[in-house]
Amino acid sequence: MVSRDGVRGKPRRCEVRAGVLEEGSLPIITKEPHMDFLELATKARTCRRFREESLPAGTLDWMVSCARVAPCGGNAQALRFAVAESPEACAAVFPALKWAAMLADWDGPEAGERPSGYIVIMGETGARGRLNAIDMGIAAQTMQLAASTRGLGCCIFLSFDPRLIREALGIPAELEPLLVMAVGLEKEVRRVEGPNPDGSLNYWRDAEGVHHVPKRPLEELLIIRR
Repeated sequence: MVSRDGVRGKPRRCEVRAGVLEEGSLPIITKEPHMDFLELATKARTCRRFREESLPAGTLDWMVSCARVAPCGGNAQALRFAVAESPEACAAVFPALKWAAMLADWDGPEAGERPSGYIVIMGETGARGRLNAIDMGIAAQTMQLAASTRGLGCCIFLSFDPRLIREALGIPAELEPLLVMAVGLEKEVRRVEGPNPDGSLNYWRDAEGVHHVPKRPLEELLIIRR
């Protein structure tokens, strides 16, 4: 292995201990208390209503940093990111988004319940289309799970006006906005449960504003075991 300064040496290794990444050894599994990953994945549901408060400084940068180290096709690291964190930028991004297609009578969160920041994933126009789609899914899920560990909610958008997003953030012509992630301090209560009584999987909101998310049982999805 050749280091950045051209000196050949041993690969650098990292160790994870009590949530701290340390150089010097390979990753190990500790027996320290931790959140079960299924619990985290269940908790990190799409959130569409937020406490409209400022995010802690550096939050969006930290989320992008989490995506930066996530796997990607060929280790190409072809995606680029833009963040909107000022009130002016957030106000410019919000009208470009199309919220909750299954909630026909709801046009999105009212003032006071809107996201406090946005991350836009971008890729080169016309290049690497299929791999970029896979990479952006990995990056978005990584950021959403990371955000959930800090009590933040996220909403991922593929349905948005790319022209408005481009204008709001000054995205250069050679890059295409692929996905928008809204981020904020979560307010909405979400519940994961089985399919609706009629067997449908449409999410819905009850009179108390609780958001219900139907999911198929494992036995319907895990169909082959050898």
